[in-house]
Amino acid sequence: MFPVRQPWLCKALGCYDCCIRCLGAVPYPSLVATLLCYAGMALFCGCGHEALTNTAVLVETYFARNVQDFAIMASFIKYFQYVIYGLASFFFLFGILLLAEGFYATSAVKQTFGEFRSTHCGRCLSLTFIVVTYILAFIWLIVFALSAIPVYFLFNMEQTCHTVNILAETTPSINQHGWICMDARQFGLLPWNAMPGKACGMTLASICKTSEFYVTYDLYIATFAGAGITLLALFLYMVATTYNYAVLRFLGRKGVR
Repeated sequence: MFPVRQPWLCKALGCYDCCIRCLGAVPYPSLVATLLCYAGMALFCGCGHEALTNTAVLVETYFARNVQDFAIMASFIKYFQYVIYGLASFFFLFGILLLAEGFYATSAVKQTFGEFRSTHCGRCLSLTFIVVTYILAFIWLIVFALSAIPVYFLFNMEQTCHTVNILAETTPSINQHGWICMDARQFGLLPWNAMPGKACGMTLASICKTSEFYVTYDLYIATFAGAGITLLALFLYMVATTYNYAVLRFLGRKGVR
C-alpha cells in the first residue's frame, strides 16, 4: 500500500522517502496495544490453564479426602479452562479488528486516497469500538482483581510455612507449631464441611517444599502479570480509539468526506 495515489511517483521520490511515508502510516499506539494484548493474553491463558490444573492436584491431594468435597471445584476448573480457550480466541480477533480500525483512522493512511475520507459508517464503527473497549476494560479490571486471590492465598501459605519452619528449628515440641494451619475453606476452595479442609504444622511445611507448590505459585504470578498487561493494553486501546473517533468526528464537522 503506497501512501501516494500514483505508485510510479515512489520511484521519483526514492525508496527512502517512500519508506518514511509508509512508516508514518503505521498506527503505533494501536500496534503497541495489540502486541501488549497478545503478550498478556498468552501469559494469562497459558499460565492460568496450567495453574488451575496444578491447583486441582494440590487441593485434591492435601486438602480434600472425599471426592464429593472436591467435585464443585473440579467442575469449576474444568469449565473455566474452556472459558480460557474462548478468551484467547476472542482477544485475538478483537486485537486484529482494533488494529485494522487504527490503520483506517490514521491520517497518513488516508493520504493513500489523496484526501482524508471520513464517512458516517467509519465514525459509527469507531464509536462502536470505543463502547466495546470501555466495557471490556471494566470487565477485565474485575478479572485482574480476581486473579490476585490465588496469588494472595499461596503467598500467605508460603509465609505460614516459613513461620512453621522457624518454630520447628527453635522449639523441640511439635505442639508449638501444630496449631499453625492454612484453611482452604476460608478462601472458598472447598465447602465448609470438607475434611480435613486444612493443613497444619509440619504437614503444611512439607506441602510448601514440593515442586508442585512452587510451580503453581509461579504460574499464578505469571497469570496475574498477564492480566495486568492485558488491562494496560485495553487502556491504550481506549485512548487510541477515542482519539481516532475524535479526529473522524472533527473532520466530519469540517465537511471533509
